[in-house]
Amino acid sequence: MDDADVKVTATGQIAQMYIRKQKIFTEKKVYPCVNEDDLRLDLLPRIRQRAVNRIQDHEWKNMSDMELLRSAGLFGEDKETGKRGYNLAAVMLLGRDEVIRSISPVYRTDAILRKANIDRYDDRVIVQTNLIESYDLLMQFAEKHLPDKFYLEKDVRVSLRDVIAREMLVNTLIHREFTSSYIAKFIIEKDKMYTENANRAINGGVITPDNFEPNPKNPIIAAFFRNIWLADELGSGVRKLYRYVPRYSGKAPELIDGDVFRVIVPLDAEYSFDANTIGNDTISDTINDTINDTINDTISDTISDTISDTINDTQKKILALIGKNSKITIKELCDVIGINERNIKNNIKILKDAKLLEREGAKKNGYWIVRRGLIRAEK
Repeated sequence: MDDADVKVTATGQIAQMYIRKQKIFTEKKVYPCVNEDDLRLDLLPRIRQRAVNRIQDHEWKNMSDMELLRSAGLFGEDKETGKRGYNLAAVMLLGRDEVIRSISPVYRTDAILRKANIDRYDDRVIVQTNLIESYDLLMQFAEKHLPDKFYLEKDVRVSLRDVIAREMLVNTLIHREFTSSYIAKFIIEKDKMYTENANRAINGGVITPDNFEPNPKNPIIAAFFRNIWLADELGSGVRKLYRYVPRYSGKAPELIDGDVFRVIVPLDAEYSFDANTIGNDTISDTINDTINDTINDTISDTISDTISDTINDTQKKILALIGKNSKITIKELCDVIGINERNIKNNIKILKDAKLLEREGAKKNGYWIVRRGLIRAEK
C-alpha cells in the first residue's frame, strides 16, 4: 500500500490497525469462563472420523476429547496474562451458537443468490453456527445453486463446482478476522460469484500464484481444517483457484487482499471446457443427455406418481439406479449422476428416513432395497 497521512478516529479501525501492526493472532485469546458445556463435543466423533479418513493412524483416533482439544491448540495458557482455558479458536470451531453470539455477536456469513431479483435476492441463508457446520451449510448452498459441469482429469471426473466452492468457502471461514464487525458474504450472481470477509492485510493488492506469499491469519483454525481434510497446505487454495476456475468459466479468478479480502469467480453458464462438438451438442451434453434419458425412462417405469412428487430429481435417479442394480456402489452413483459423494450420501439418508430405501447385509457384500412396493431388489 502507498504511504499516506490519514487520521484514523474510529475505534474499529484503530483496533484493526493495532492487530495488523502487532501481528496479533486474536484466535488465541483465552476465555477462562468457557467450559466443556459451552462446546459442541458431540461433533468430535465426526471430526475424528474425518481425520482418520485422511490418515488411518491419525493421532486423534485414540485420544480422549480433552486430549484432542489440547492437541489441536484449543485449550491452553495465555503467557502474557496467565489465564488458562479455551480460546477463541475453540469457540469458533466448536462453540454452541449462543456462546458464539455472546463472544462474537456480529459473526455470521450471508449466503445470497441474486440472479433474477437483482435488487434483493432469490434465495438467502444466514449462517451463524460453528465453523465446522458453517462449512457444510455453505457448501449445500453452493451445490443447490451452481451447475456441476462435466470435466475429466486423467480419466477421473472432477467436480469443478465443489473444488472451487470449497476453496472460496474455506478461505472465508478460516482466514477472516473474527473481531471485526464486517459481515462475511458468499454471493452468487448471474455472471460471477464472490466471497468477502474481514481480513488482516499485510501487503494488499491483487494476489496471483506468482506474487502470493502465504501469511496465516488464524493458524490454529487453519491447522484444524487441514487435519479434517477441509484444507491443504497454506497457499494451495490460490493455486487451485487459478487452475480450475478457467476450466469452469473460461476466465481467471480475482483475489484481492485488503482489510476486506475478496475472491471473485466469473460465471458463464454456456461455457464448457470440453469444447469438442458433435453436431450442435458438446460431448458432455451428449453424455449427460444419454444418462438422463435412460434414468428418466427407468423412473417412469418404476416410481409411482405419488412418490415422484415428494422427492427431488437426484433422489429419483438414485432410486431408479438402485432398482436396476441393487449392489451399485456410492462411487458408481457419483459417476453416473455426476455429483459428489457427500451429496449422494445426504440424499440416501433422506430416502432412508422416508422409508423409501433400506440397506441389507454388510457394507461390502450387502445390497439395497427400494421400499413401499416401488422396486424390490432381490438378493
